[in-house]
Amino acid sequence: MLSEVERSTPLTNHTHGLTPIAQQFVGKGTVRDIRPLGSGNINDTYLVEAEQPFVLQRINTEVFAQPHQVMDNLCQFVSHAHQRLSQAPFNRRWDVPTVLRTNNNQHHWTDDQGNIWRGLSFVSNTTTFNTIQDPHHAIEIGYGLGCFHSLLSDLSSAQLTDTLPGFHITPNYLRQYDTVLAQAKIFSPEEHHCCTLIDTYRYRASVLEEAKAEGHLPLRSIHGDPKINNILIDTATRQAASLIDLDTIKPGLVHYDIGDCLRSSCNPLGEETQQWRSVSFDVTLCATVLRGYLASASGFLDAVEYDYIYDAIWLITFELGLRFFSDHLVGNVYFKTQRPNHNLQRALVQFQLADSINTQKLAIQTVIDQLKAEYCTEANRAA
Repeated sequence: MLSEVERSTPLTNHTHGLTPIAQQFVGKGTVRDIRPLGSGNINDTYLVEAEQPFVLQRINTEVFAQPHQVMDNLCQFVSHAHQRLSQAPFNRRWDVPTVLRTNNNQHHWTDDQGNIWRGLSFVSNTTTFNTIQDPHHAIEIGYGLGCFHSLLSDLSSAQLTDTLPGFHITPNYLRQYDTVLAQAKIFSPEEHHCCTLIDTYRYRASVLEEAKAEGHLPLRSIHGDPKINNILIDTATRQAASLIDLDTIKPGLVHYDIGDCLRSSCNPLGEETQQWRSVSFDVTLCATVLRGYLASASGFLDAVEYDYIYDAIWLITFELGLRFFSDHLVGNVYFKTQRPNHNLQRALVQFQLADSINTQKLAIQTVIDQLKAEYCTEANRAA
């Protein structure tokens, strides 16, 4: 499910060949047009023009080895969220996708080559951004993630399958990096820079997993990838209207979601900038996004969970840099790239951002402590 961003991409011969697949999701309806949609790093995504426009996606089975389980999790969430919203609707627009069924009532379609396809409802009159546009947008990004988490808050993680074992387990990525590095050749100054930063910070890689193991942080149902451009903004109201890219819904720590949202929101240059040395973490934006988030999600957070928000912001940034750099070293097998050294450039951006977060720890922690005092006090009054 994606927005109307990039609808004008021209047709290609490849998209013409998708018509029989798209037809599986429209019954006796007519497929009028198919266009590439969005700029995701994992799946192939298209907008299908039919009586009811919908999104057609090929699930990347190199990443998601059990695509049927991905779809089972998605259907579980969609059913739960629709039920929640029917019983207690939000006082604003919030769209949850509909999973389209095939002509034989399946939640996916397998083509002759074994590719797995799905159809999802299209969220109209929305757009996305790669960077924060203004303070109102920052509030809405946080509020949108909070809306999503509030819908997930009473969906037991035991009802979801872990479709990506090890995903967001930073010590695992560090071990993978060490294995890759042992066989890699490091030539450029930028590569040496990444190696140095990883060695400097590797001792902090287990902070959230240790907190989970010690019982400080509960396992919850999470989105897994709530970066800024996965939150759809209503073009009329400028309010958050949906959270997309739901492949990574799974059991995990809610801190991975909070950290990823803030990581992607509080870098004004965006994660695709080539000016990586100029990247910095904006603490003012952090405060605004967090305030928006807590306005809609503070009701289910335990007081102790606030104490690990700073760690989450830093760790998820470091982790993504580690993943980009490891993928660069093995030849770009996970993340799609558009140019030489693209994943190296992405890694440099994230490591620079992690460095900025580290140097501003006191200021970020002060923001978190102030919001904790405010929202925990309100929660106690309500109780």
